[in-house]
Amino acid sequence: MFSFTFQLPFGRKTYRTVIIAVFILLSLSTFSQEYKTIKAQKGDGIYSVLKQNGLPPAEYLDQFIELNKTKLGKDNSLIIGKTYRLPVIETKNIAIQEPPPVAENSQEKIVYEIFGNKYKEITIKSRELSKAVYYLMSGHGGPDPGAVGKLYGQLLCEDEYAYDVTLRLARNLIERGATVYMIIRDPNDGIRDEQFLKPDKDEVCFPNSPIPLNQVARLHQGTEAVNKLYAQNKGKYQRLVVIHVDSRSQKENIDVFFYHDKRSDTGKKMAITLKETFGQKYARHQPNRGYGGSVTDRNLYVIKNSFPPSVFIELGNINHTRDQQRFILSDNRQAVANWLRDGIVEDYKKSIK
Repeated sequence: MFSFTFQLPFGRKTYRTVIIAVFILLSLSTFSQEYKTIKAQKGDGIYSVLKQNGLPPAEYLDQFIELNKTKLGKDNSLIIGKTYRLPVIETKNIAIQEPPPVAENSQEKIVYEIFGNKYKEITIKSRELSKAVYYLMSGHGGPDPGAVGKLYGQLLCEDEYAYDVTLRLARNLIERGATVYMIIRDPNDGIRDEQFLKPDKDEVCFPNSPIPLNQVARLHQGTEAVNKLYAQNKGKYQRLVVIHVDSRSQKENIDVFFYHDKRSDTGKKMAITLKETFGQKYARHQPNRGYGGSVTDRNLYVIKNSFPPSVFIELGNINHTRDQQRFILSDNRQAVANWLRDGIVEDYKKSIK
């Protein structure tokens, strides 16, 4: 174990010395390798056991089967009461952002450069989320702009607008004392209030990795970043929020809607709470409008393979004129971020009862 100084993930001005344990797993021969073991309980399957122990199923399923092939039941099922060996995962050095220290009833101000000059100073308003860790992932980035729309001859790129809303949400959650990781990060695009957000390709994936153009590689990269952080924060309340903008026919006007992994009851509950929050907000602020958002399960790579309970959010149709107003007006982007925050806070309160 050793100590070193590094800059916090949000680019805070001050530096903090953090003690980080670095484990080096040596490549040993099979006969001398020490494996962690688990005893199968009712309802356990290979997928759930791997996920609970910080092992991406897509990477370790075959290895698990090979290690335990003499103990598996029909269709590689686990047998209750039997002990199974888990594959060994290499733990790499990861910088962890600690929650900012906040005294009770204080109005402490902290600075995170990632939010830009106008918004970098944050006042901690409460500690209601001080025990929560959130991973926020905006869609696409780097060489991939995602969905692209047009308005008044200007390009609207999904990655820019999803990122701006995600930044605003991150700031909102930090104000409530949460620990927040921006998985996709832009070194110079803080929160922006202009209507047309200039596209660029310099976004990186946490902690500072170039984003590949290949879709599968990109999805794997973001998911792996989340899962590594999840392992480092094991035992804490953790959630993943993924934010995208959809692309549909120019005639199709849609509302904000939510996806979850079909195997995650916790993710489903979070998605339902967020949808209910949006319905309440629209009923209060636009009572004659109505709200047509939905909650459905979907087999999406990131929420399927990420360890923390997750929700995947589509903010609207980037090609529809009415939906575009939800993106291009900064007040609307802030309102969406505020409503997401309120839903997330409500979900947290329900979860810890």
